[in-house]
Amino acid sequence: MVRLISVLILVLLIATPTLGQQSLVGTYKLVSLTYEIDGTPGEGMGKAPHGYFILTPTRAIQFYTADNRKFGTSVDDKAALFNSMVAWSAVYRVEGKKIIYTYDASWTENVNGTTAVLNWELSGNRLTVTTDPRPWPQNPSKKITHRRVWEKIE
Repeated sequence: MVRLISVLILVLLIATPTLGQQSLVGTYKLVSLTYEIDGTPGEGMGKAPHGYFILTPTRAIQFYTADNRKFGTSVDDKAALFNSMVAWSAVYRVEGKKIIYTYDASWTENVNGTTAVLNWELSGNRLTVTTDPRPWPQNPSKKITHRRVWEKIE
């Protein structure tokens, strides 16, 4: 009987999200999206991007778009719309101040099945998520760091 109870408790502990995950659960609205390339700041999606970040106890869904997007009907217009958005879903876990995503769906398909480790900080109702410096895809000799600030709305 003691073994059965011990196994049940162990299963519950493994299946229950960490306290860090529980504190992050909610819906967030994008406040700012910035980056630095070798220390030079920039705003890849403009000054006022739009988006949401939804965290359940086990799943993360993120969607955001650049400011000043325009409806398009031509192939070039549609490509510009595609290049001015980000959307993905993932299962996640929290380990200390790291949030670890394993992507299962994305707007570009290239991140599906991959894992990303980001830093997080919660201050009041503001969640800041940053990447560690990594090679910039457009010029791998330079390092880029992304920073997203989200405000909890529910």
